[in-house]
Amino acid sequence: MAETRILRYEVDGKTYTCPEGTSYQEIAPLFQKEGHTPAALVRANGRLRELSKKVEDGVSLEFMDLATKAGHDTYVRSLLLLMLKAIYYETADNNMINRIGVHFAVSRGCFCTIEGEIELTAEFLERVKKRMRLLVEKKCAIRKRSEETWRVVQKFHDYRMYDKEELFRYRRGSRVNLYRMEGYEDYFYGYMLPDTSLLQWFDLRLFEDGFVILYPRRRTPDVMPEFEPAMKVFRTQRESMEWGKALGLPTVGALNTYVVNQDIQQLIMVQEAYHEKKIAQIASAIAADPRKKIILIAGPSSSGKTTFSHRLSTQLSVLGLHPHAIAVDDYFLDREKTPKDENGNYDFECLEAIDTEQFNKDMLALLAGEEVELPSFNFKTGKREYKGNRKQLKEGELLVIEGIHCLNDKLTSILPAECKFRIYISALTQLNIDEHNRIPTTDGRLLRRIVRDARSRGTSAENTIRMWPSVRHGEENNIFPYQESADMMFNSALIYELAVLKIYAEPLLFSVSSDSPEYDEAKRLLKFLDYFLPISPEDIPNNSLLREFIGGGCFGI
Repeated sequence: MAETRILRYEVDGKTYTCPEGTSYQEIAPLFQKEGHTPAALVRANGRLRELSKKVEDGVSLEFMDLATKAGHDTYVRSLLLLMLKAIYYETADNNMINRIGVHFAVSRGCFCTIEGEIELTAEFLERVKKRMRLLVEKKCAIRKRSEETWRVVQKFHDYRMYDKEELFRYRRGSRVNLYRMEGYEDYFYGYMLPDTSLLQWFDLRLFEDGFVILYPRRRTPDVMPEFEPAMKVFRTQRESMEWGKALGLPTVGALNTYVVNQDIQQLIMVQEAYHEKKIAQIASAIAADPRKKIILIAGPSSSGKTTFSHRLSTQLSVLGLHPHAIAVDDYFLDREKTPKDENGNYDFECLEAIDTEQFNKDMLALLAGEEVELPSFNFKTGKREYKGNRKQLKEGELLVIEGIHCLNDKLTSILPAECKFRIYISALTQLNIDEHNRIPTTDGRLLRRIVRDARSRGTSAENTIRMWPSVRHGEENNIFPYQESADMMFNSALIYELAVLKIYAEPLLFSVSSDSPEYDEAKRLLKFLDYFLPISPEDIPNNSLLREFIGGGCFGI
């Protein structure tokens, strides 16, 4: 009998040994840090690996728990697999279910629907939860296997998962990875846990005409958060999702089929007309109340605020109003007066970086009909400058103000409430990859920013990806807590945009070197874009919100 080979591996600069054939899951508990959740993934020689993989000789390891983005995403995907298995288990006749849909984020969870003859009740969800917990206690293995693409297409047809069948008709690769648990098989975009034992934290709640599967926040991965749905955002996203379904384009596969068989110019015109209709409705709501003189626009990074402001101003002009644009950024404090964050860096995202006192003083003076000299901020010198830009509001004129803090009452604390009209804008992606794999809205915004920053600022994809966590942190603190205070919301996502951004983003993402810390994220985005057939930008009108990112727009952005 041959001797078992002993392998060496390294963790935190120290060398350890294990028998050949040992999985990362077996050694992970040895390195769990006090106060941390168990590992969900491992980074082996800088590359993410599932814990079910075998240890390689000489490898350097870093275990990723649920507080890491990669670990948290893995937890959520695995939890969805568990939920789907439990729903089918609790359905005596699977023919009663036509489709289980996993849609968009709500509170700290995902909105889901069930189509078919199932009566969705609290009692049914309790049974599903109980079944999920039994499967967790059983520590069911989650097994991955590779299968030929043509067989996968046929298999998903037989499973009646028609979105996946359509998606993989456009698969370039010859094989697809499938995941199986207790006889249930599905496809998921991304890594999975090795078994169900870690899936301790979840809940299911009836909500509207569906339900929400809740899971922990990344920063507190072993604590279930309160269910606090943002209803205005939910209704905006639900409306966009239903509109996409009405067009017959709920998923990437459906979009690809349209690209192959239909006139894409027609789709672009319909989508742009939809945007114009929504912007016109917002303008009409503003015009209906003559007291509204200050239009406040806020939204997260790469939501298209600048182009939206221009297009809203055009629609206001159609109604006989005369808008004037003001950027809150021109009221930045001089650089040396800017607060610093916990790392000692200037914190340009916080409200305290804005001279709110001067801003309010100037806006009050304008409302009173006085002439005011407005500042402009010189980002090179870090100084506020006055260059004779004088403004005075006359009859029928109003201010269109854009800035990340515009929905925060502290920014406009002394301005009359009856004069303010608040608008929240975000790119709330209406497409799903398929019925069980959603597209996070942050992915669409990140791709927009990668393309725009490379074009207008000369910033590499690597640097944009590196800065993104900081951008997201600023949004969590300064934008999202105030989104429900908006009078109206605008979804800037375009149903065709990711197929256009693919053309611009792929070369930028391929430039991220394999030894970069940002390589894994670049690789993930490349894999995501591979689902899409490309759409040429030539038919996109020059006032489209997408032009803010790819260039060629009429607003000089």
